[in-house]
Amino acid sequence: MRKDDPSQADPDSEEIILTLRQPYRNHNGGDIKFGLDEYLYISFGDGGSKDDPHSNGQNLETWLGSILRIDIDNKADRKKYSVPKDNPFLDSSHLAEDLNAAPEIWAYGLRNVWRFSFDREAGDLWAADVGQNKTEEVNIVTAGGNFGWNRFEARTVFNDVTPLAQGKAIEPVATYAHDFGLSITGGHGYRGQRFSELNGLYFYADYVSGNLWSLRKTEAGG
Repeated sequence: MRKDDPSQADPDSEEIILTLRQPYRNHNGGDIKFGLDEYLYISFGDGGSKDDPHSNGQNLETWLGSILRIDIDNKADRKKYSVPKDNPFLDSSHLAEDLNAAPEIWAYGLRNVWRFSFDREAGDLWAADVGQNKTEEVNIVTAGGNFGWNRFEARTVFNDVTPLAQGKAIEPVATYAHDFGLSITGGHGYRGQRFSELNGLYFYADYVSGNLWSLRKTEAGG
């Protein structure tokens, strides 16, 4: 922060933590937030173009198409960060013998998570994943979760040639078709005091149509 204004960052204090080469010009955005566990979460798109031509979403050896989780308060292995000991792919011994998963990955199988947020009371990680041909989706992201892209677009098979990296794909908790919007933008869960009837609702919108929706998590998880 700036000495003369603690509310502003000091540009001279910038430090590059990690970098990732992007193969195409699109899907290069994403989001970055600290979780309730004080670790840093980072979302990367699948690398761009269309159809995920390199199947990055189902490749655990790349950060593309994933959400990462790192510890920036402690450095290790000559990096500007370390990997939390409970990250799901820190140890790849339970995976296929020829698979060397990136330990920074928290979840994967995502096309282009433009925005994600944490429920500051429940701790859930809500992520809105932009669809391609037909469907936009909302996911509650869990450690080690495979959310299907590009084998699936939401609940529908998208590419029956792409094998899942492991396990089963986790289905989204909500979807909408392109009749209602073309680019989902994730929002936030409301935990304020002014509107008690909205407590616990997750709000999200569509960048193109401007439609706004809300969801409430149930005991079944969605």
